[in-house]
Amino acid sequence: MTDTPAAPIIGRDAVARAELVEILVRTGDEDRAAFRDLYIRTNAKLFGICLRICGEREAAADVLHDVYLTVWKRAGAYEPSRASPITWLATIARNRAIDWRRANGTRRSAPIEEAPELVDAAPLASDALIADEEAHSLHRCLEELDGNQRESIRTAFFQGVTYAELAERLSVPLGTMKSWVRRGLARLRECLEA
Repeated sequence: MTDTPAAPIIGRDAVARAELVEILVRTGDEDRAAFRDLYIRTNAKLFGICLRICGEREAAADVLHDVYLTVWKRAGAYEPSRASPITWLATIARNRAIDWRRANGTRRSAPIEEAPELVDAAPLASDALIADEEAHSLHRCLEELDGNQRESIRTAFFQGVTYAELAERLSVPLGTMKSWVRRGLARLRECLEA
């Protein structure tokens, strides 16, 4: 009996990322089939981001629709050298969801652990590997930031809290909060690109 060795995990991770980059670039060239494939591969993850921030399934679905409209319009501006495709997409989803939350004046009242179950709770193995690698790098770089920057960025980006809410929580001026986050993100970018 001859067994074919499985592809190394790192190789599969790189292949999945390269495929997603190619699909996103083709979407930027207005390739509808690529856009459909992008949606199939990423909608569950992006819906989860929207749901976590919006707190309502119906609102999250509406926001997700806006996310993909934005992706269709802006995919041509995606630069693979600046961010992984899933990071670029997740940033759009997060920003749209926060915009919705601001416009509707709602606040999430229940912790994330009590949020309704996602449509597809089981991510693809390749997506999970990419996410694990990115999360490890991100957390390593976050630990290199000073305490105020680190905690402000974690709260703003992982919990969907606005700068104004953060400034109020920590009793600092809004400008100070924005400065902490801006400087921290600049240092974070340098670390992630290294």
